[in-house]
Amino acid sequence: MLVKFEKFNRQLSSLFEWVGLAAMLVMMVITCIDVVGAKVFQWRLFGAIDIVMLCQIVAIAFAASMVLILGRHIQVDFFINRLPKRLQAVINSVAFLIGLGLFSLVVWQLFVLGYSFQTQGESSATARIPYYPFAYGIALASIPVCLIYLMEFLNSIGRIAQK
Repeated sequence: MLVKFEKFNRQLSSLFEWVGLAAMLVMMVITCIDVVGAKVFQWRLFGAIDIVMLCQIVAIAFAASMVLILGRHIQVDFFINRLPKRLQAVINSVAFLIGLGLFSLVVWQLFVLGYSFQTQGESSATARIPYYPFAYGIALASIPVCLIYLMEFLNSIGRIAQK
């Protein structure tokens, strides 16, 4: 059962990673157009800073789950690796449960924030791009992170039960 769950998490995270990569590409293109326009033609791209700022948010949020799957996040485990395997599994299960709780709160609060942005009409300063789709998008991108923490928590519980 966990194998199918892990495969689903990887596929969903891979799809979200492509969204993050597309945001990186848009960010690079907008920056190049703005810099070349400013230096060569004395012309600035309207709202470039707003677009780049929002693309950074999308790129980070949508790549987070794949970063977690690949183990590319910051991890300090030089002390934990010296402990017995069962104690390592207990510590990992607590850490994964805390991560699951944290990202569950993040998802919930981002949906609340998105609704607040939507009802109050919050938008970027220059280009007037509404913020609420980005808050909802980041909340959506955080759901696979929750699923990965849940999967890792269940795996750690399984390692505790093993002899």
